[in-house]
Amino acid sequence: MRIFERIGDEYEQVVFCHDRSSGLRAVIAVHSTTLGPALGGTRFFPYGSEDEAVEDVLRLARGMTYKAAAAGLDLGGGKAVIMGDPRTDKSEALLRAYARFVDSLGGRYITAEDVGTTQPDMDMIRRETEHVTGVSQSLGGSGDPSAATAYGVLHAMKAVAKSLWADAALAERHIVVSGVGKVGSALVRHLVEERARVTVSDVNADAVARVAKDFGADTAPPEKAHAVECDLFAPCAMGAVLNATTIPELRCAAVVGSANNQLGEPADADRMAEAGVVYAPDYVVNAGGVINIAEELHGYHRERAYGRVRRIYDTTMSVLQTASAEGMTTVDAADRLAERRIEALGRVRLIRTPGDLPSRR
Repeated sequence: MRIFERIGDEYEQVVFCHDRSSGLRAVIAVHSTTLGPALGGTRFFPYGSEDEAVEDVLRLARGMTYKAAAAGLDLGGGKAVIMGDPRTDKSEALLRAYARFVDSLGGRYITAEDVGTTQPDMDMIRRETEHVTGVSQSLGGSGDPSAATAYGVLHAMKAVAKSLWADAALAERHIVVSGVGKVGSALVRHLVEERARVTVSDVNADAVARVAKDFGADTAPPEKAHAVECDLFAPCAMGAVLNATTIPELRCAAVVGSANNQLGEPADADRMAEAGVVYAPDYVVNAGGVINIAEELHGYHRERAYGRVRRIYDTTMSVLQTASAEGMTTVDAADRLAERRIEALGRVRLIRTPGDLPSRR
């Protein structure tokens, strides 16, 4: 990869972190700090190559900028990836070495939990830097953000249901949840409480069996989950599940899930529209976890945080209405919502007041 050509003028900073003694190989990408510090999780994953890791962190960091902006947060977007298998490579020394790199950025980047990292990992990182969220409640944090993410997806689903069927109720709706990790399983619990009919799928057979038993859900093979006839399809695992191959196979009215980067490529937004399947943009739908952990920066209060998570209903509805009224894809409508906020508040930050540093040019 020609890294400087890839990041162009869009990314503010990309940091490569290496500590030979602990085996740390990580990349931190700061996409934008226009609205505030760049907040985004740390993903610990056995990438096939360094180029693959860099591409992933860049895509994820950009997504975090748009997620924070659309959610109304005073935060920018960033992300980090640690290359390796968390089951065998994770150690106290590695996490603390990584945390020192985060700390060296002086608050421009604030980290959190993501795929391959946990709340105890965030507590460990907290021993080296204050620039971390999602720590345990004993440290003044909000704990695991998965529950808040699932709660936000639920409210996005209600907005989509209201848009499609003039009724936000999910009772008797058939919903397929693909990926029943922490977010997916929490979402299933909410859907069962809403009296929806739920089908679950995951590459982890044990996880599927456990969730199916606990909630009385039907099951589907992971490679066929997207093709199950249903009302709503919820991708809650890894990204790129919606692509030129899978979109023609969809048999749902809408896709509303927590996975990041669900579209394989930008053209897939048009493919979804042409297929007549409503797509609720992932970074709008899955913002609940970020909204929740952002509350830690002001002193965590659960009721206040979850009240803000419920606003995902309104944001989702606004995106759907704009797309319909102006004949654009939902992705374009969501992007415009985020970009207009970034542009407007970016101009506000350039206003000079007595005592300010000179404005940026």
